[in-house]
Amino acid sequence: MDYAACLRYLYEQLPMYQRIGPAAYKADLGNTLALLEAQGNPEKRFRSIHIAGTNGKGSVSHLLASVLQSAGYSTGLYTSPHLKDFRERIRINGGMIPQERVVEHVAEWKPLYGRIRPSFFEMSVGMAFSYFAEEQVDVAVIETGLGGRLDSTNVVTPLLSVITTIGHDHMQFLGHDLASIAREKAGIIKPGVPAVIGEADAVTGAVFDSVATAVGAPLHYSAHEVILERMLEVKGREPLLVFDAQHRDDVCIPRLACPLTGHYQASNFRTVISALHHLRSILPHGPGPILEGFRRVKEITGLRGRWEVLSERPFIVADTAHNAEGLKATMAQWMQRDFTDRHVVLGMVEDKDAAALLELLPRNARYYFCRPDVPRGRDAQALRAEAVLYGLNGEIFPSVGKALDAARRAVSLQGSIYIGGSTFVVAEVI
Repeated sequence: MDYAACLRYLYEQLPMYQRIGPAAYKADLGNTLALLEAQGNPEKRFRSIHIAGTNGKGSVSHLLASVLQSAGYSTGLYTSPHLKDFRERIRINGGMIPQERVVEHVAEWKPLYGRIRPSFFEMSVGMAFSYFAEEQVDVAVIETGLGGRLDSTNVVTPLLSVITTIGHDHMQFLGHDLASIAREKAGIIKPGVPAVIGEADAVTGAVFDSVATAVGAPLHYSAHEVILERMLEVKGREPLLVFDAQHRDDVCIPRLACPLTGHYQASNFRTVISALHHLRSILPHGPGPILEGFRRVKEITGLRGRWEVLSERPFIVADTAHNAEGLKATMAQWMQRDFTDRHVVLGMVEDKDAAALLELLPRNARYYFCRPDVPRGRDAQALRAEAVLYGLNGEIFPSVGKALDAARRAVSLQGSIYIGGSTFVVAEVI
């Protein structure tokens, strides 16, 4: 079995949320525990940092991994979904798991897959944890899938738990209000393990406080902390980063260069620095790795699709925001720019609340409706019909590529194209 045949087997035999949606979701840890037990419990053989949240968990995971690698640690990184290649999910020191290791792992455990019928995600967690253990990583940064409490990754006892933000996404699984969603995400908080919360309001904060108290976990809110640590100072200069508890929205990052230029990343930066602050006694590091890790995050970890500028004239940007909170942030940044004409290449998947996204999009743009090339992609004609109700007008195209080609022909040099609505739309473009 070569790599291509291996992927065909995985895609065809194991239910995959990325392709089919809710039918692939397993709301328990039984399969994961069975897989890991058969594999010798690899999750117990490396240190980890566990990341959950509605938005920002991918960026936070990549930034943490980049800093840790820059500090000299052998660093595993498990994220999802992938954009182009399955191997993007499983990295060590930025390098994707080799194709032959994927094939060897699947060949070895294929009989077990046949007996317990794991989901694609459960299988990938088992593969990642086995790979990290075999390669003896110093630490692995583990991103949850769509939940927390029942997520397949929630079998690790990490050095630190991190929850980025809570928003309205995957509500069919996690609950229909922010308190319920926060409770599911808070399921990664472990007894005695410190936890960092990126953002919270009165409702979600109460949930986090309750869960942390119940399990005896020290809880820290990054936006509330004053961090003036020597780890962030350079001799003779101002601190690299200052969080002021009295003015919690003020962020001073005069020297912290980073290619992640989405305005929403400011919250993620605070969360990462706070996480590093609480890891300093276990994983010591100085300002150099922080500067290097932030500056080279794309190069080191391969992060793509976050406010990714593909062209300056015309200005073409792609972003994987696919829920209301994420899209609101990207639209605010896009609308701050003064363009002569605006164009939106838009596609979605069936299990998303299209109405919640469509109402956030500008009416003074031309739309290019398309269906991402996954089984759960929303029909472009149906998407346009719904979009018209919100005053969004445009044409239907048979593919993401053709939609972007048409937008490129129509946009002026002083205009802009925004590409988004779904991770899978962005994946096809980049």
